[in-house]
Amino acid sequence: MASHVILCLNSGSSSLKFALYRIGDGEELLLAQGAAELNDGQITRLWIHSPHEKVEKTGSEISSASTPLYALSVELKRLRLPHLDAVGHRMVHGGPQHAAPERITDMLFNELGSLIPFAPLHLPDEIAGIEAVTSNFPSLPQVACFDTAFHCSMPEVAQRFALPRALRDEGIRRYGFQGISYEYIMRTLGTNPPARIIIAHLGNGGSMAAVKDGKPLDTTMGFTPAGGFMMGTRSGDLDPGIILYLLNDKHLKAPELAELVNHQSGLLGVSGISDVKMLLDRRDTAPDAALAVQMFCYQLRKQIGAFTAALGGLDLLVFTGGIGERAAPVRWETCSGLEHLGINLERERNQANADTISSDDSRCLVRIIPTNEDLMIARHTYELIF
Repeated sequence: MASHVILCLNSGSSSLKFALYRIGDGEELLLAQGAAELNDGQITRLWIHSPHEKVEKTGSEISSASTPLYALSVELKRLRLPHLDAVGHRMVHGGPQHAAPERITDMLFNELGSLIPFAPLHLPDEIAGIEAVTSNFPSLPQVACFDTAFHCSMPEVAQRFALPRALRDEGIRRYGFQGISYEYIMRTLGTNPPARIIIAHLGNGGSMAAVKDGKPLDTTMGFTPAGGFMMGTRSGDLDPGIILYLLNDKHLKAPELAELVNHQSGLLGVSGISDVKMLLDRRDTAPDAALAVQMFCYQLRKQIGAFTAALGGLDLLVFTGGIGERAAPVRWETCSGLEHLGINLERERNQANADTISSDDSRCLVRIIPTNEDLMIARHTYELIF
């Protein structure tokens, strides 16, 4: 099949990130990547890296009238990069009905609007990204790739919350997120992966997925990406009574509560710092930094134990995401004490961020596999459109 040029977009309130791929004829070539960074809706920095040139503009160098997509498209044309054949969008939520990538039609676009209550912090910007492409490139086919799709086939016992069935029927269930990353890891593992796998995607947002016989069994994030273990600024799972207390006794309003659990909690809430590298550098002199790291690794260790129980054992543990791929002390402390599960890391391999970081006598293989969500979106778009 002929190769095609695909633009992958990840739209957010503070940036529009993109990657440009040429796919087909056995080729998966990254042509360029970059972002338009925003503050109060205005572009403050625009950068593009291609194999032949790097572009960075700030402040007055960027037209104040430019939309992020228009500004990026102008620079892509100036760099003489190939014309686009299709666009793939990362969509954080597909609701209960969308279990695979889909070509964006008027019907799907309208359905996405109805899903905003499920992901009010993410979907409005992502929908705006679709509108921007439609406005600037009306003839281009577009594909929605849902972060929830990977988890849709989890068994009911993992999806259900212990709430009345009527709420389940309205769509309140465990959806799971970061599924595009999990799809990429599973494809990387090939057609015959180990039977019992835990994938730990650890970044500023983080989650784990348990995969059995190639199928998703469970995941940590729940109804929203704020669930699971603690993250950079997200609280992770909370006693529901805390939410009631904050509403009734502290008189927090819904927007304040959303700000608290999504942007003021997690590592930041414990230590005042959300960056793991900075926490690791300061933990010897700052008790709160040490506590934040300890809590984070403790929660990860507990979750690995829980998923190992659900899987009936563990054959492969994968670390991915920025922290998972590069923070050797976090991996080491997380796995310390899990020898009874057959997990033994080899210190030098771990420090070197090697592909395999488990020791030769470890019953469970432990690997670092860099994720590539943009490439996964490009693959989905190519497979669906061409």
